[in-house]
Amino acid sequence: MSSRKELANAIRALSMDAVQKAKSGHPGAPMGMADIAEVLWRGHLRHNPLDPKWANRDRFVLSNGHGSMLLYSLLHLSGYDLSIDDLKQFRQLHSRTPGHPEYGYAPGVETTTGPLGQGITNAVGMAIAEKVLAAQFNREGHEIVDHHTYVFMGDGCMMEGISHEACSLAGTLGLGKLIAFWDDNGISIDGHVDGWFSDDTPKRFEAYGWQVIAAVDGHDAEAINSAIEQAKADPRPSLICCKTIIGYGSPNKSGSHDCHGSPLGDAEVAAAREFLGWPYAPFEIPAEIYAAWDAKAAGSAAESDWETQFAAYAAAYPELAAELKRRVSGELPADFATGAQAYIEQLQANPANIASRKASQNALEAFGKLLPEFLGGSADLAPSNLTMYSASKSISREDATGNYLHYGVREFGMSAMMNGIALHGGFVPYGATFLMFMEYARNALRMAALMKQRVIFVYTHDSIGLGEDGPTHQPVEQTATLRLMPNMSTWRPCDQVESAIAWKYAIERQDGPTSLIFSRQNLTQMPRNAAQLADVTKGGYVLVDCAGTPELIFIATGSEVELAVKAQAALTAAGRKVRVVSMPATDVFDKQDAAYKEAVLPAAVTKRVAVEAGIADYWYKYVGLNGKVIGMTTFGESAPAGQLFEEFGFTVDNVIAAAESLLA
Repeated sequence: MSSRKELANAIRALSMDAVQKAKSGHPGAPMGMADIAEVLWRGHLRHNPLDPKWANRDRFVLSNGHGSMLLYSLLHLSGYDLSIDDLKQFRQLHSRTPGHPEYGYAPGVETTTGPLGQGITNAVGMAIAEKVLAAQFNREGHEIVDHHTYVFMGDGCMMEGISHEACSLAGTLGLGKLIAFWDDNGISIDGHVDGWFSDDTPKRFEAYGWQVIAAVDGHDAEAINSAIEQAKADPRPSLICCKTIIGYGSPNKSGSHDCHGSPLGDAEVAAAREFLGWPYAPFEIPAEIYAAWDAKAAGSAAESDWETQFAAYAAAYPELAAELKRRVSGELPADFATGAQAYIEQLQANPANIASRKASQNALEAFGKLLPEFLGGSADLAPSNLTMYSASKSISREDATGNYLHYGVREFGMSAMMNGIALHGGFVPYGATFLMFMEYARNALRMAALMKQRVIFVYTHDSIGLGEDGPTHQPVEQTATLRLMPNMSTWRPCDQVESAIAWKYAIERQDGPTSLIFSRQNLTQMPRNAAQLADVTKGGYVLVDCAGTPELIFIATGSEVELAVKAQAALTAAGRKVRVVSMPATDVFDKQDAAYKEAVLPAAVTKRVAVEAGIADYWYKYVGLNGKVIGMTTFGESAPAGQLFEEFGFTVDNVIAAAESLLA
């Protein structure tokens, strides 16, 4: 029978071999955390390699994702569909084992963990989802939602500010099913961290309201096991502080930054094999070690037991059971599409001139009745973002049955937690802040796009139109940069109808996140016929047209659509043929077929003017180098919105003047 050290050494050997073969990677963390991983994965983690998406599995997140060979080794050894050949392709093109864990590449990878700190924050989101889902669905005698979220994290995760945002909220919410292991090895790429990281980390987490289990020997299996048992018994989130030696097993490089982010080298790998008493060839694992690691039978039995529990739950609460299955599957309610469309048609038939942020709230009111899986929130700006509606119920430590999270002033943390909520399943998360403060959260948005998660980012106060708060709060380049992000759908609607359609699109989208950008100021509702209403969903459409081929085309979004429409009316009265195209979502328009795009923006019509109170440069892809863009080329100023729009040229007269200069 293999000893625990031998089982941990299998992780060390696979990790150093794969890094050595790739000639790049991070062997130090996998070798240092191998003993912790062995205790957790073989003694506590409830999972099924034969069904990696089992709804009630424990979640495992490797927040220090540079140590990815630790996770790949665990998945391979415990029986997931990740072969030894996959490990040999570590960091190679089109492999299932990229340099950092990437969601969707290999089974068992719960989230993409590249940027440090986001893994622990995703995990907080997963733990929130577990707590809320359990509160909503569990009944006495039927703990059908009941699993832990385990996280490995290093000093880098601790130093990144996002970990403060997330772990602070985790303590406030009392996420007792969240257990984090801090790899306290004192080393980062630059060397010994005590020169730049001297925080009293245990006291920091105690202040958050966590249970802290300090000074655990990360190479003592009994001490690790005892700490996990203690963590599972406490109603607070737990931090297990594990003192480890980075690169454990490497006789000449362990304990040094030399093994953090570089291969050990052939000679040192050989020396480590001798030191560890591991006589096997590279990538060779003895059968008895595979057998000791194999979790397929135990995992299948655990899932089978849960299925039996679920059958009893379904017999007692058939409607709840069916609803839980639907929500975990990600399938929307059967009546959502028709109900949402009826609401949109009702809006078009009953015009209202309101701010699109208010139109957004109205859409939440309408769609919230159809979507019990909505899990909303705002980064301390709900009265301004208008993210709460009549059915919103705040979630707290004591009562998690609600559907609304007060994230506090934590834009980055909120966004990455929403990613974790989406990854967990059972919810459609949305969260809001001012568009300007998307900047604090940008990397979490990028991760949502990279992982293709249905996350809805709500941004209000969309331009210089927010007025007196001044240039620090006035977004200029933000909308354009969101549009540049691959797989991010970005909508800036011009009225309540486009706002509702944008919400419907975001909710129905299954392959990525959506940013919804709303105004502070009131917007005039535009008239549309049935065909135009249908075409809004294509991202860009002809809102106002002329007889015959147009001489000039206006393209506009948001509050500036009204300017283009008024300018078109004046030019039409002067005998000109002008078309107005509303383009609330450029990415959606760009995906339409060539015939549709040509019908909206005929190539022969080269005289074009784009109007948007955002950075001008983005629009030249639509108007051409000879077209004109009325947009921002500087930051804003502090003044009432009306004065600012006039100051920066967002007036009907200036739009007409730009058109006339082209027509002349």
